[in-house]
Amino acid sequence: MTTAENKVIGHLLRVMRHRRSLSTAQSYEAVRVPRDKQAAVKQRDVQFSDFEAVASLKKRWGLRKDSLENWHRLWRDNAAVSTAKSPLSMGWVLEAEGKIVGYSGSIPLLYHYGTQPLIAATGHGLVVEPAYRVRSIGLLASFYHQKNIDLFLITTAIPTVGSLSKIFRAKVVPQRDYDMVLFWILNAQRFAMAVIKKFGINGEIGRLVSLVGALALRTEMTMRTRSSEPNLRKSHVTAIEVHEIGADFDGLWQRKLMEKPTLLADRSATSLRWHFTIPGSERKTIVLCCHSHGHLAGYAVVQNVTDEKSGLQRSIMADMLVEEDDPELVQTLLVEAYWRARASGSHVFEVLGFPQNIRQIMKHGKPYFRKYPACPFFYKAKDEILQQILANEYAWYANAFDGDTTLMP
Repeated sequence: MTTAENKVIGHLLRVMRHRRSLSTAQSYEAVRVPRDKQAAVKQRDVQFSDFEAVASLKKRWGLRKDSLENWHRLWRDNAAVSTAKSPLSMGWVLEAEGKIVGYSGSIPLLYHYGTQPLIAATGHGLVVEPAYRVRSIGLLASFYHQKNIDLFLITTAIPTVGSLSKIFRAKVVPQRDYDMVLFWILNAQRFAMAVIKKFGINGEIGRLVSLVGALALRTEMTMRTRSSEPNLRKSHVTAIEVHEIGADFDGLWQRKLMEKPTLLADRSATSLRWHFTIPGSERKTIVLCCHSHGHLAGYAVVQNVTDEKSGLQRSIMADMLVEEDDPELVQTLLVEAYWRARASGSHVFEVLGFPQNIRQIMKHGKPYFRKYPACPFFYKAKDEILQQILANEYAWYANAFDGDTTLMP
């Protein structure tokens, strides 16, 4: 890639980081309102009858569209709900003058630390009208003070929510570089144009992009991938649909639990199908299965999504699990996921999270890096001993499967 092309891509990445930082900070500013109006605000538990009002609130402030069918999936057809010993909360709303002006969801999930099962709750969709954002801390307090939850997670926190979470002794996930997304540009011109559209880039940089965007990375990315292709002699990769996830996944999951004590979201076949079968979602999901010596030795899940504002088409590594973190199988699945993403017409392929040993393998493919304004992943364990254990980065296997990152439409 030429020096000019490197400058273009580098400038685009700097603009993305700067504009994203501004937007997240500005989007959650509180507006001063009279005390009598604040006093009239009431907080209560979410009910299914609140769906339309919550959906309207989310839409006004740019959150993802949801569906009532998905609410039933999250809070009725959820194994964590049936496993819990007492009723679990759906979340909380703020009401003022007969209208819902704030919402914070709490989605129960099954987790494991080694063979110890845990009931986790992930925060979801915190949104409050500007005039009432001072009450956001009450919503977070209700989330972190749930009595029947072992582990609290927020995996898509903007900086303001992260700062508030620290008040409740929530910690940033210690897994290194979780705030650093690895990505490969698959269509440089479309990627550049999408960034221009989303962040309003103009002037000289816009003209440069129009000149070199179509050529940048095209040859380089092919060479990057070829140079990182592993020896495929002992493994075989097939692609299946989510509903085809079967008993062989349960075998891999049980073996994985026995390897070493690690915090893992439940990846039984039932949980995987539930997680990736999302009513009303336009995401296209494919499961890549890697077989070795006659059994399932690893899998990767790739989701294709399109940003409504920019038109950027992204393929995301939504999950990957490999027996004993075998480097060759990790590399095999990564390369297959890359080619599947490219064949799907995506403009960029992204990977979020994963422990350092797996990230190092991925870096052999020479990805670019995109950093969040602040780490979006916070956790708090109710048990003090578990909290101390989770302070060690090697206790984690955090990626886009955790929390609500890939759970929603």
